[in-house]
Amino acid sequence: MTPVVEPGAPLRLDAGGVRVVLRWSWQHSGAGAPDLDLSALLLGPDGRVGQEGDFVFYNQPAHPSGLVRRLPKQRAADGVRDVVHAELTELAPGIERLALAASADGGFRAELSRPELTVHDAASGEPLAGLPLRPGPRETAVLCGELARAGDGGWELRAIGRGFTGGLVALAAEFGIGAARRPPPTPHGYAGADPTFTLPPQGPQFLPNAGSGAGT
Repeated sequence: MTPVVEPGAPLRLDAGGVRVVLRWSWQHSGAGAPDLDLSALLLGPDGRVGQEGDFVFYNQPAHPSGLVRRLPKQRAADGVRDVVHAELTELAPGIERLALAASADGGFRAELSRPELTVHDAASGEPLAGLPLRPGPRETAVLCGELARAGDGGWELRAIGRGFTGGLVALAAEFGIGAARRPPPTPHGYAGADPTFTLPPQGPQFLPNAGSGAGT
C-alpha cells in the first residue's frame, strides 16, 4: 500500500529521480468538465524562483536544464494523467525545493474529478508516496507539497495542502511571480518570465512585477 504523506511528517526519498503524477477522472466529460494541470516551481534558499525558467507549467513545460519537465497528458482507463519528471540528484545546489502545484482554471469539482497525486520512482515506476489533494469548492489551485533537500544532502517529500481561490496566478505570486492586472486568463494562457515576472493571459510577454497579489 502506498503511504500518504501528511503535513508535519516528511518522507525520505531514496530515488535519484521521481515522477509526480496528478490523476483525475474523465468520466464526466463535456462542457464544464474539470481539466487539471500539474506545475513545479524550483526554489532557492529564499523560497523564491531565481530565473524565468524556474517555473515549469503548461506554457513552459521544461526547465532550461531539462532536469524538470512536464510530460504530455495521457488518458487511461483510470483517468487523465499529468506528469512532472524531476532528476533530483542532478539539480544545481542552489535549488533547495521543488514546490508542486495542482490547478484547475474552472475549479476542481472534486466530487466529479476525484483528483489524486502520487510520487513514483522515475527509474522503476514504483509508487513511493501519495500527497493529500482535497481542494475546497472555491479553490482553483492547491500547493500540494514540495520535494526538499534534507540535512544530509538527500531529498524528502513534504505535504502542504494549501488552497488558493485566485488560481495559478495567486499561487505563483507566493514565490515571487507577480500577477498581471489584466483580464482573467483563458485556459492554458499563462506565460513565465524572470524573478519578478508576471503571468499575462496570452503569449510570452514579460512584464514588470505588479506586486505579490496572492489570494488564498
